[in-house]
Amino acid sequence: MSETVLTNARLILPDHVQDGHIVIRDGMIAAIGSGPARGDDMQGDFIAPGLVELHTDNLEQHLHPRPHVEWPHAPAILAHDAELAATGITTVFDALRVGSIPWRANYTSYARPLSREIAAIRQAGLLRISHHLHLRAEICSETLVEELAEFAPDDRVRLVSLMDHTPGQRQFRDLGLTRKFVSARAGMTEAGFDIYRQRLVTLRADKGPANEAAALDFARRVGAVLASHDDTTSAHVAQSAAHGVALAEFPTTAEAAQSCRDHGIAIIMGAPNLVRGGSHSGNVDARELAGAGLLDIVSSDYIPAALLAAAARLARLWDDLPRAMATVTANPARAAGLDDRGRLAPGLRADLIRFRLHEGMAVLRETHVAGKRVA
Repeated sequence: MSETVLTNARLILPDHVQDGHIVIRDGMIAAIGSGPARGDDMQGDFIAPGLVELHTDNLEQHLHPRPHVEWPHAPAILAHDAELAATGITTVFDALRVGSIPWRANYTSYARPLSREIAAIRQAGLLRISHHLHLRAEICSETLVEELAEFAPDDRVRLVSLMDHTPGQRQFRDLGLTRKFVSARAGMTEAGFDIYRQRLVTLRADKGPANEAAALDFARRVGAVLASHDDTTSAHVAQSAAHGVALAEFPTTAEAAQSCRDHGIAIIMGAPNLVRGGSHSGNVDARELAGAGLLDIVSSDYIPAALLAAAARLARLWDDLPRAMATVTANPARAAGLDDRGRLAPGLRADLIRFRLHEGMAVLRETHVAGKRVA
């Protein structure tokens, strides 16, 4: 039997902060107590549940560190895993796109073989944190049906999101901004963008209904939680609710966020939006939604270190550290159906982080997964 006691800590419990100690036994939280105990001195630092990340593009950044550069997959997966551990993330849903467009640059099929590589590295015991799959189902694509068919119920797919990046839709509803973004990123002329846009609009009309039906059927078949992405209007949210969507990733307007709340759909916003003080793409400010009580879960999106930083920002905004920490721990764990983590409570996994606050900034000092220190 392995036992560790962390003492002289400020424990972030679901509804209050308590000075005390926590007992870890065989990878689980065995007991929580007030006051000192014999054990490892945490020097008055905070102890919180490990962070749970539902949507991150970080692995893709390690796989493609520069345009037209593909890094070897195994080192990229391990570097991604180590970076997340070093930022306090103890459970991650690796976001992989399914649905490709062969004629579109950098939009070929990759999810199934990459998921097998992640699984092989996990089975070899080389990963520091817990990895699950989040399949981002691209409705405007040519191969979504075939790619989804390659996954089985035992492939750890716990989250499926419905994505629609057709120009004129959702996040890309403003064609002027879309033209500017795509042209700068891909070096397109105006005429080239018009051809590109029309090809995607035609593809969405031809394949979209069948792709959407396949994604919904797949989520039911594997028992995955269903998410929407970039809802912009109340009509989008009503459609999501009809599909059985439980999570709304990054609603782009206050109207959509309020409609999510009315339909009982949990609202996820990006940590970079909170940390930067606004959306980089002109969408609704996450602080506005937080102030209106329309924010449930925070995702690091493309900057892993932003997750804990965003929780610290919310703690100042709400003057409520436990509530803020729940947006990156208990709430995402509950939304994803992970009942064994996300809170400090006896009987749960000892996924923990140790941090202190310095001038309002959260400084991570330790990360523990199932009772073992990994960073």
